Amino acid sequence: MPRALAKVGDRIIAETSSWKTVENNIYFPRSAIIDDSILQDSDHSTFCSWKGYASYWHVRVDGQTFENAAWYYREPYGAAADIKNHVAFCKSLFVF
Repeated sequence: MPRALAKVGDRIIAETSSWKTVENNIYFPRSAIIDDSILQDSDHSTFCSWKGYASYWHVRVDGQTFENAAWYYREPYGAAADIKNHVAFCKSLFVF
């Protein structure tokens, strides 16, 4: 079965065979994150008219911090309900 990976360098930070794809972003189930301690709260947020409000995390791996590199929708709107409890990572930093 195909798997989705999020990596920083050679380090896998999330892995799953049950991801969701929305607007070309891979959303990992929260349980797919290998070590939750890499996620640090951010004050950044954005709004999408059909998904709702996104909250962000900084991703800290091996002493490097990638600001606002992960996001999630705590209460996604109806059309995006499938991505509740899922996390997406910035594609410019992470290889999938």
